[in-house]
Amino acid sequence: MSSDPNGVLDSWNGSIHFCKWHGITCSPMHQRVTELNLPGYKLHGSLSSHVGNLTFLRYINLADNKFFGNIPQELGQLLQLQELYLTNNSFSGEIPTRLSNCFNLKDLYLRGNHLIGKIPIEIGSLQKLQEFSVRGNNLTGGVPSFIGNLSFLTILSVSYNNLEGDIPQEICRLKNLKMILVFANKLSGTFPSCLYNMSSLTTISAAQNQFNDSLPPNIFNSLPNLEVFQIGDNQISGLMPISVANASTLTKLDISKNSFFGKIPNLGRLKNLLRLNLELNKFGYNSTKDLDFLKSLTNCSKLQLVSIAYNNFGGHLPSLIGNLTSQFSQLYLGSNQISGKIPLELGNLYSLIILAMENNRFEGMVPASFGKFQKLQVLDLSENKLLGHIPSFIGNLSKMYYLSLAHNMLEHNIPPNLGNCQSLNHLNLSQNNLKGTIPIEVLSISTLSNSLDLSQNSLSGNLPVEVSRLKNINKLDVSENNLSGEIPITIGQCKKLEYLYLQGNSFGNIIPSSLGSLRGLRYLDLSRNRLSGTIPNVLQNISLEHLNVSFNMLDGEVPKEGVFGNASAIAVIGNNKLCGGISHLHLPPCPVEHMKLAKHHNYRLIVVIVSVVVFLLAILLIVSIYLMRKRTKKPFSNSPTTDQLAMVSYQDIYQATDGFSATNLIGSGGFGSVYKGILMSEDKVIVVKVLNLEKKGAHKSFITECNALKNIRHRNLVKILTCCSSIDYKGQEFKALIFEYMKNGSLEQWLHLRTGNVEHPRTLDLNQRLNIIIDVACALHYLHHECEQLVLHCDLKPSNVLIDEDIVAHVSDFGIARLVSSVDSISPKDTSTIGIKGTVGYAPPEYGMGSEVSTHGDMYSFGMLILEMLTGRRPTDEMFIDGQNLRMYVEISFPNDVMEILDPHIVPRDEEATIDSLFRIGLACSMDTPKARMNISDATRELNIIRKTFLAGVHPLMSNQS
Repeated sequence: MSSDPNGVLDSWNGSIHFCKWHGITCSPMHQRVTELNLPGYKLHGSLSSHVGNLTFLRYINLADNKFFGNIPQELGQLLQLQELYLTNNSFSGEIPTRLSNCFNLKDLYLRGNHLIGKIPIEIGSLQKLQEFSVRGNNLTGGVPSFIGNLSFLTILSVSYNNLEGDIPQEICRLKNLKMILVFANKLSGTFPSCLYNMSSLTTISAAQNQFNDSLPPNIFNSLPNLEVFQIGDNQISGLMPISVANASTLTKLDISKNSFFGKIPNLGRLKNLLRLNLELNKFGYNSTKDLDFLKSLTNCSKLQLVSIAYNNFGGHLPSLIGNLTSQFSQLYLGSNQISGKIPLELGNLYSLIILAMENNRFEGMVPASFGKFQKLQVLDLSENKLLGHIPSFIGNLSKMYYLSLAHNMLEHNIPPNLGNCQSLNHLNLSQNNLKGTIPIEVLSISTLSNSLDLSQNSLSGNLPVEVSRLKNINKLDVSENNLSGEIPITIGQCKKLEYLYLQGNSFGNIIPSSLGSLRGLRYLDLSRNRLSGTIPNVLQNISLEHLNVSFNMLDGEVPKEGVFGNASAIAVIGNNKLCGGISHLHLPPCPVEHMKLAKHHNYRLIVVIVSVVVFLLAILLIVSIYLMRKRTKKPFSNSPTTDQLAMVSYQDIYQATDGFSATNLIGSGGFGSVYKGILMSEDKVIVVKVLNLEKKGAHKSFITECNALKNIRHRNLVKILTCCSSIDYKGQEFKALIFEYMKNGSLEQWLHLRTGNVEHPRTLDLNQRLNIIIDVACALHYLHHECEQLVLHCDLKPSNVLIDEDIVAHVSDFGIARLVSSVDSISPKDTSTIGIKGTVGYAPPEYGMGSEVSTHGDMYSFGMLILEMLTGRRPTDEMFIDGQNLRMYVEISFPNDVMEILDPHIVPRDEEATIDSLFRIGLACSMDTPKARMNISDATRELNIIRKTFLAGVHPLMSNQS
């Protein structure tokens, strides 16, 4: 055992008899071990072959731990073994064939591991086996015919593997079989008809395979105990068996995503039914009686979910649907042909959480009775024929997460009280007849991060400057309206925007250059407006994939870099005064006289700038000479240059920090201390990093950080305001860097300092952590690929990631950064501080062996930072002993047990896929071998895909699996 986090094995020592050890049970007579019971303790290690010597063992339960390696063949020596539970570990290799010697074995649970190969034929000799589960492995082959020899078998679970072929007829010999679980494989063919005569069956779960043919009409007549029937996502066709009306014990019926057609039989006798999923078939005839079966569901007193979406149901929605059970919570009716008014009685289902009625033919107004839906989180009424206004009561549905009323005929204004829905992630009111202005209250819904779509209406007025409040919005679409005025420059504060659609309005004046700060913007459409002036050059520097500025009044030269270098990615037609650009645009060349005028203007501008610079340098030289005469130490003139970065005086900093008061001290680092202060001359809160010049390397650290920061600008890098190189009041040399103050401190504080007087909430949720990871990735991508000179940070860690008031991350502390002229020319002359290569735990292993710094090293640090953010554990945590580290800690739990090591302050809902993906990237970035690590371009791309998936709509089609 390499890890026992709960100390459950503390009693395993020589001071007490082993029969009294925790998890051990012995026989009273022989004092021999009969039970080994250690489930759920997060034990990490391998299972020793010596367990095979405990020949009195009858019961082994090591489930829900972190055991790895092969399952030892020596378990076959345990002839008295009756129950073996190795569920949810990380065992690999094949299923041991010698388990066949354990002829007393009744329960064999190997699910949730990494086992490979086929189910060994030797398992067929376990004549007493009752429960057999290998779910969630990587097994291949088929369901073996020898399973039919296990006459006592009650549970067969082989789901979530890669099994192929059909289900063998021999399975019908199992007269005691209760549960057959084969879903999520690649099985094909038809179900053995004899299965439908096995009266003992309670569960048939075969979804997500390739089964075909049809179901016999009488299938349910001989299955009196059947509770779960799930065959969704196959290729089964035909009518729904009429015998289902007799399946009175059914609790879950899922036949979705097949090719069933025709009429739904009466289901009123299914008194225990909880979930009914018929979506994605061909049910219904688009007739008035298609939905009559819904009336019978009012007799199902336990019903919670019904989905009939994506079929061909027609007619009106019966008012009796309001008589469904009071605990009914999810109703999916989308993509049918249902018509008529929405019945008022639907409002009686006050426990509804999801109501999806999109893409039908509903007409009339949204019923006032919907105001009763105080638990509602998803409401989709899009693509119908609804009239009237958007009811104001929707603003009272405070738990609403997803709201779409798009593609209807709604009129009047957008009610401002929609701003009360402070949980909204997605709001779509597009393709209606809405008028008036865009309410500021709607732009103040801070949770809107997926999409705000108001397109194709008749909205007028300006796009309010308060659009900047949508800090986390991914898509903003106000196209095809009557909006006018200028495009607000504040839109540049919507830092997470990827899709911005403003086309088909009357926006005027210039294209704001603040769009250049939207570093993640991918699609920008400004076409068919009244924009004038030139196309801002800053649009060359962002990650645009598509740009449309057609049919405006733009003039001047079209840029050539970035998206402008791909003629298929941009559209500029309908702007008669545009010129230049790449040849594939076929624009006229820019006039020579215009270019001469521009050159003349530039020449005059250069003369003015040079004159001002010379004047300032002269003043600076005079002041420097005066200060050097007062120095008692060697003048600083021999130090490397900071290339004329603007400076403030020592007196300014002394006053700003109240004489470097301890109350203003907010941190300390390798080369000095950090203070909070107020710069009186600008009335600005600042952070001052004061260098301790007595420490070796501090001078170079100062110069390196100045030179690294003076020419780089990115929203996810800390912004240096100025610096100070002067003499203090004692005549000693003084150097300091001045930065913007970040109200929310460092990521280190967010992750580990949750008590005390800190100016931020106590925790970060998963969405915030994902955004911070992407912020850091964007900063690294800029440093590695977008700067004129490659910048290696060399010390990426949570304490060097600062958080602003909008929870946007900024990478800081370039004191040991390396500036490199090209990726392949890293040499000692490029280094800043020889011998300093980062912080223990975050620095890659090759740095400790003398390797030169590289982008691979930054990626290792980035990977460790991701793992720390997800687990809440530092790489130097005291739990990592005997060669263990954070990466190994995560690796042994990935992918099956990552929820066990997740930071307990993250409260996952249905976000396991996102968490798994983030752990995978963290592991890929922190590989031991440098060249095996993921590069920042791939990492950034995958992280953005993860975020887009995470922020996607929350009412996908119902899952086919239990």
